[in-house]
Amino acid sequence: MNARIAAAELLIAVMDHGRALEDALEQTPSYSALAGRDRAFARALATAGLRRLGSVNAVLSQMLERPLPDTALHGRALLHIGATQLLVLGTAAHAAVGETVEAANQLPQARGFAKLMNAVLRRVSREGAEIMATLPPGADLPPWLYTRWRATYGDAAPRIAEALLNEAPLDISVKSDADDWAHRLFGVVTPTGSIRLTDHAPIDSLAGFNDGAWWVQDAAAALPARLLGDVRGLRVLDLCAAPGGKTLQLAAAGAHVTAVDKSDVRLKRLRENLARTKLKAEVICADALTFSAEPFDAILLDAPCTSTGTLRRHPDVAWLRRPTDVRQLAELQSALVAACAKLLKPGAPLIYAVCSLEPEEGQGVVAEALKNGWRREPFSADIIPGAEPFITKEGDLRTHPGHWPEIGGLDGFYAARLVLG
Repeated sequence: MNARIAAAELLIAVMDHGRALEDALEQTPSYSALAGRDRAFARALATAGLRRLGSVNAVLSQMLERPLPDTALHGRALLHIGATQLLVLGTAAHAAVGETVEAANQLPQARGFAKLMNAVLRRVSREGAEIMATLPPGADLPPWLYTRWRATYGDAAPRIAEALLNEAPLDISVKSDADDWAHRLFGVVTPTGSIRLTDHAPIDSLAGFNDGAWWVQDAAAALPARLLGDVRGLRVLDLCAAPGGKTLQLAAAGAHVTAVDKSDVRLKRLRENLARTKLKAEVICADALTFSAEPFDAILLDAPCTSTGTLRRHPDVAWLRRPTDVRQLAELQSALVAACAKLLKPGAPLIYAVCSLEPEEGQGVVAEALKNGWRREPFSADIIPGAEPFITKEGDLRTHPGHWPEIGGLDGFYAARLVLG
């Protein structure tokens, strides 16, 4: 099976059928039929095509007299894949053009466009890079989203957009002794204590994986659980817990953790990680909006959100989201905060967190909570060593991909501490 055909069909699954890339990787037969280097190449090609979707399309639009028909899904996707090889991956022109045209000739749905692809891709190889270099910041984001970021983040918006052009490094959280594990894995310790690996072998072949010494977790995603402080001996509820990185953190820190998520499929991965790391937590499949239990000493709510803070790792999210999603998810988030009221002991803290860059899902939800009986407990600037730049003037936490440019950035997260009364 041709890796370029598989990459094109992954693009079709995302852009034309609205599937998340992670789901497409499991459900696309042409990709599943690949193995080894071909499989890795197809995934890298599709991911790069999504990461640079806007700019590649901008180049192609200048090379075509008219767009390909809406029905030409495979022709359009293969053309995009060929241009991505030339403009993003730096594939030699003869290979990118020849192999893409050959892939088109293998498919009845695309064969009629093979001659056009050959001409367009040859022109892309000559002129495309110069055109791409003239595109403005945010060209690889949906206009509605980048417009929002400019309004919210001002001068930082171009830095955020630029950070999203590069694949994220691998971050891991360790049970203990970050310096030693960084040395053993040839990584570096980030300012907030995660370990970052730029180049690495397959994850499951790395030292310490099978022994459960660490787990994969973006450095920003590792911060909300630490905002609870010392949790030794406390009963802590991790709501919307899957896939479980924060559950593992809390359990490793000595908490008695109850992890709740409504997706049993996602909880399977959490259970596997608990078994691998030899950590303990009570795992319950339930809807957080209706879950009931004896009140807890603390709650960590990492709420469902637009996930726009994770585009370094999930570039498909930018193109799958719609402006209306922001309001709808903010309403769900406010409902989840309200549901936490009956699950906390008097005076116990709720850490509300989202991996979104949208203000409605962060400070907007907190503002709504403050009208409904909650009060904010600001974080001190030194609550997490190395995270001082991320504490806002209101005392919340805000990270975005434009932070840490010298070591590869980090995901966008927002977190606040709320207490009833």
